[in-house]
Amino acid sequence: MPLIESEEHKALREAVASFANNHPHTPGTDNKQFWQDAAKLGYIGVNLPEAYGGGGGGITELSLVLEEMGAAGNPLLMMIVSPAICGTVISRFGTEAQKRQWLPALADGSRLMAFGITEPDAGSNSHRITTTARRDPDSGDWILTGRKVFVSGVDIADATLIVGRTADARTGKLKPCLFIVPRDAEGFQRRPIDMELNAVEKQFELVLDDVRLPADALVGDEDAGLLQLFAGLNPERIMTAAFAIGMGRHALTRAIAYARERTVWNAPIGAHQAIAHPLAQAHIDLELARLMMQKAAHLYDAGDDIGAGEAANMAKYAAAEACVKAVDQAVHTLGGNGLTREYGLGALITAARVSRIAPVSREMILNYVSHQTLGLPKSY
Repeated sequence: MPLIESEEHKALREAVASFANNHPHTPGTDNKQFWQDAAKLGYIGVNLPEAYGGGGGGITELSLVLEEMGAAGNPLLMMIVSPAICGTVISRFGTEAQKRQWLPALADGSRLMAFGITEPDAGSNSHRITTTARRDPDSGDWILTGRKVFVSGVDIADATLIVGRTADARTGKLKPCLFIVPRDAEGFQRRPIDMELNAVEKQFELVLDDVRLPADALVGDEDAGLLQLFAGLNPERIMTAAFAIGMGRHALTRAIAYARERTVWNAPIGAHQAIAHPLAQAHIDLELARLMMQKAAHLYDAGDDIGAGEAANMAKYAAAEACVKAVDQAVHTLGGNGLTREYGLGALITAARVSRIAPVSREMILNYVSHQTLGLPKSY
């Protein structure tokens, strides 16, 4: 794994940064045009196969794109969901028909796909998912029943990739499977969740009331189970790390500029170690988190799903912690100005903490590392 970015990656980073910085965006406002412009330049589908209109890259390139957009104050949350999770799963496990139907449209930005896994009573325990899929013995259709919560962007997505569970005929146990549910499917209902987040992408609760889907709505092998699920969850963690690192960099850039210009007692406040050192520490933490994110992305792109799983969890944890600290220190550096709309940092206080919670909490990552990596007994 290269520790220093290639010239190609450096050029991509510079191009995305220039593009994002030249597209001013006010948090909470529509970013559809920004999405479409980014797609035209190949940024949205950079990880998808060239044969289906993508850039032929991987999660390494896509995470780089999202990080730079975030650093410019223009993060696109749906990049985590649509090309990273859904696009990756369909690329790896979809039928040829599913690839032709979805990948070119996801790559050029003309279509979006949401992802539904979290449930009200399951929380972080994906093994307790109760959304079930059963076969109609006469037609061969799938019938889905259940509920999902905290599903991003359902209102702007053309379909949602739903994680359901089917019964294993051999054991009678339930196993996870993935289904493409069109937004206009009968029995597919959505209700917005009132969030204290200043974000374009809204959160929804979904109800699947005997939603009938054709047999070809199933993505991948019915018996593949967790393999297919984590093919989407590992990129999700890596991209969440990119989102957090970009946000942290954006906050830090604002704070550094302010510390250079704001003069008190005849000197810029950045000349005082009480201001300078915490900002330096925040920068170091973000850089270290980026290294782990790059490691996770390279492992995933190399096909090492097990190694990528560990690294992706660590990257998400490190990036979230670094982001929260960077945002907090940026606000503190600006004092009262850090909570004004003029500087735009106050809204990041809540947004930064989302990266600690979603898509998996910091505590569950610590559980994973203590159990899977350190070999300690399970606590749950």
